[in-house]
Amino acid sequence: MSAHSAVRSAVRWRTIVAAATVSATLATTVGGGAASATSQASDHRSTATVLQQGLDDLHGLGISGTQGLVRDRNRVTVARSGVADLDTGASMPIDGYLRIGSDTKTFVSVVLLQLVGEGRIGLDDPVERWLPGVVDGNGNDGRRVTVRQILQQTSGLYDYTNDLAVLNSAGEFRAHRYDHYTEAQLVAIAMQHPPMFAAGTRWGYSNTNYLVVGMLIERVTGHSWHTEVRSRILLPLHLTRTFYPGDRPTLPKPHAEGYKQFAPDGPLVDTTVVNPTVAGSAGGLVSTTTDMSRFWQAVARGRLLRPGQVAEMKQTVLAEDFQQIRAGIRYGLGIMWVPNRCGGYWAHWGGMPGMEILEAVTPDGHRSTVLYLATDLYQDRVPPVMQRGMALLDDLICG
Repeated sequence: MSAHSAVRSAVRWRTIVAAATVSATLATTVGGGAASATSQASDHRSTATVLQQGLDDLHGLGISGTQGLVRDRNRVTVARSGVADLDTGASMPIDGYLRIGSDTKTFVSVVLLQLVGEGRIGLDDPVERWLPGVVDGNGNDGRRVTVRQILQQTSGLYDYTNDLAVLNSAGEFRAHRYDHYTEAQLVAIAMQHPPMFAAGTRWGYSNTNYLVVGMLIERVTGHSWHTEVRSRILLPLHLTRTFYPGDRPTLPKPHAEGYKQFAPDGPLVDTTVVNPTVAGSAGGLVSTTTDMSRFWQAVARGRLLRPGQVAEMKQTVLAEDFQQIRAGIRYGLGIMWVPNRCGGYWAHWGGMPGMEILEAVTPDGHRSTVLYLATDLYQDRVPPVMQRGMALLDDLICG
C-alpha cells in the first residue's frame, strides 16, 4: 500500500475498469411456480441494474472505487465500479475489508444497551458515577451528563476530532498516522474545551461521546469494549470478518486503497495505512459489506437486544446538525432514522480518512443495503456525492 505518495488526478480518470456485477439468488417460493420465479428473477435484475448504475455514477463523480451490496431476505446482489488502486488499476474487490468509522458506534451502543437490559448500568445514571473525573473541567461536569445523553449525542461534549492534526493536511497525516491513543487520552483532549451546549438542551454530533461509551463498557464489564463487541455481537452473528485492529495500521487482503483529498482540487492521497486507535470506540472497527448488511438486519429485527432496549434505542430526537443532509433525520441511541419516499430506514453511516460507508435497513429488517466509497473528497465536492449516495440508498431500500 502506498501511503506515502500523492496520486495524480489524471491517473484516476485514465484508469477505468469495466464494472462487474455478481449476484446470488437462493430461490424460495411458496406456491410460486414459473411465474413467481420469473418475477423474482426480474426484480433481482432490476436491483442489480439500479445498484450498478448508482455505483458507476459515484465513480463518475470522482470516487476511485465503489462497491455495494443489497440483501433482500435470502437474495444477495453485489456490484462494483472503478478501481481498488489508482497506481496499478487493480479491480475493486467484491467484498473487501474496509474501515467502517462511525458505524462502530452502533456496535458499542448495542453492547451498552445489553448491559442496561442486564441491570448493570442505567441510562439515566450520571457519567460521573461510573467514570469519576473523566468528564470534568472547563465547564464539563459528568454529574450533569447522563448515559442516555452520551448515547443520543445530546451531551454537548466537544468533538475531539476537531483538534486532530492527522486530519489537517497530507503532511500532518503522514507525520501522525501511526500515533497511538487510548479512549481516555482522546476524551482528555475534548475536556480542554467547554461543552458545545448544556447537556440535554439540544443535539450535536460528537465522536467524544462514543469514546465515553467505550470507557463505560470497560468500567462495567472489566473488559475492553472491543472484547465485549466480539463476544456479544460478532460471535453470535458469525460476523467473522469484523474486528478491531488495535494498533495494526494495515488492512487485510483483499481491500481497496483509500484516498483522501486534503485541499480544493488537490491530489488524492493514499490514506489506507493509519492507526485506528485514533478513532477507538467511536470509529475503529474494520468490516465488509456482507458483515455489515447482516449486522444491520439483526439490529432492525431486534435479535441483539431485549424489547425494552430496542424501544429505547429507537427513541429518537431531531438531529439538528443533519437537517442540511435531509430534513427529518432523527437520532436514537447509536442509530439514525432517515425518512424517504417509502417511509424511512435505519442507518448510521461512517468514515475514516479515505473511506466512507453508507447503509440502510428497512424497519422490518428484511432488506438492507450497504455502499462503500474508497475516496474521501474535499468538502466542497462532498454534497453531490452524498446526494447521489442517498438517492441510491432510497432506490435500493424502497425496492
